[in-house]
Amino acid sequence: MSNKTVIMDAEAVKRTMARITHEVIERNRGVEDVCVIGVKRKGVGLAKMLCNNIFKFENKTVPFGELDITPHRDDISDNEKKVHSSQSNIPCDLTGKTVILVDDVLFTGRTARAGLEAVFRYGRPKTVQLFVLIDRGHRELPFRPDYVGKNLPTKKSEKVYVLNEEIDGELGVYISDNG
Repeated sequence: MSNKTVIMDAEAVKRTMARITHEVIERNRGVEDVCVIGVKRKGVGLAKMLCNNIFKFENKTVPFGELDITPHRDDISDNEKKVHSSQSNIPCDLTGKTVILVDDVLFTGRTARAGLEAVFRYGRPKTVQLFVLIDRGHRELPFRPDYVGKNLPTKKSEKVYVLNEEIDGELGVYISDNG
């Protein structure tokens, strides 16, 4: 990454995740019938943090799943989609549940669209709420997250990196101008 700038360090991410967890609990009047689904790859670590925080704050375990949206993307070939067709791990039927769909960055909205389409393969949820750590704008599709860690206006040439401990060995958010 050239010209890397720290947007959120590990402690800032943890504080933000705690705040958003309280928002999730308050908005849903608890966590009954809540299921947390992380969009693979970088949404999964955040979804785990959300579930851990829910347990810490409410002493309740919520179902947690991992969603591979690749088969629902509109920017890859059908052959590529077949390779990923069964790499999701959804713990329960989502019918009647409140699904918290977790991703790291909301940009054009295309991942959110694919995620929403994928969720409905596993049932008909009562509601789907979109959770993102970073909303950087530049929407191409009309999506607005229910929970946002940080609004980060960016140039299209900039890249936003959300690092998580499992994949990257550190937790944080960086921006880099790769233009």
